[in-house]
Amino acid sequence: MRPTSFSTLVVAALAAAAVGWLLLSSFYTRMPRLPWLPIIVLATLSIAEAILAQNTSARIEHKPGTPRVDPLAVARYAVLAKASSLAGAIFAGFSAGLLAWLALEPTKAATDDVPAAVGGVVSSLALIGAALWLERACRVPDEPDQKDGGDPGRRAGHP
Repeated sequence: MRPTSFSTLVVAALAAAAVGWLLLSSFYTRMPRLPWLPIIVLATLSIAEAILAQNTSARIEHKPGTPRVDPLAVARYAVLAKASSLAGAIFAGFSAGLLAWLALEPTKAATDDVPAAVGGVVSSLALIGAALWLERACRVPDEPDQKDGGDPGRRAGHP
């Protein structure tokens, strides 16, 4: 599995921003206020993934007092991290599209929805950060250099 590509996250966010802008501009008059529940869920998930990243990193680095790492659990964490970073990018883009449209709309209802849109952007950016940290924590560390100076293909005593 390859690390998450920054360009993939940017493209997903830009596409979601366009969709958010178009949906809000088409249906805003018939919509209820923006909900806070997705923001709370994303913030909670980002906190959980940050804690998981810290614990996983300590276990992989064999820090004193930490239990051994379960390889299957680390693989699951890596999959969770990749999915969360993409979901966070999509939600960040969508929320940014909403926020951009709301910022240009001069109505009281739009002004009242701005805090929820800002919360969506902030919580999803936090999720992206925590997910990328968790993904990095799941990497297998490099092996230390060989006793003979490093090149594993070279035998001791031979140049």
